[in-house]
Amino acid sequence: MSTLPSYPGLLLIHVTCVILSGSGFLLRGWWMLNGSPLLKRRTVRVLPHIVDTLLLGSAIALAVISRQYPLAQNWLTAKVVALVVYVVLGSIALKRGKTLRQRQLAFAGALLAFAYIVLVALTKSALPHAF
Repeated sequence: MSTLPSYPGLLLIHVTCVILSGSGFLLRGWWMLNGSPLLKRRTVRVLPHIVDTLLLGSAIALAVISRQYPLAQNWLTAKVVALVVYVVLGSIALKRGKTLRQRQLAFAGALLAFAYIVLVALTKSALPHAF
């Protein structure tokens, strides 16, 4: 399995975007839970899309370069499935949840999905063991 030593810049972009995306989601979730008007700011609504586009682009580039693809690699398939769960739950938490309780539960679930994605990436296992 390749660790991409010849593409450290691309891996750095990817990991940086993971950190920015996760911390940005955590901050927006905190604001949602506290009813902050900051969630309505244009930059708060646009910046996550830019970061997530860079994150997805770097993920695709890393998959192509390393020749590791979902459905061919169980751990990568697990990451993609968990990513879909994270996006759906994140959308419910920040936009589509009808009640605060729905948003709270979706936010907690999205954070768990994000943590799972990171653990799978670090362990390259669909069933990661705690460190």
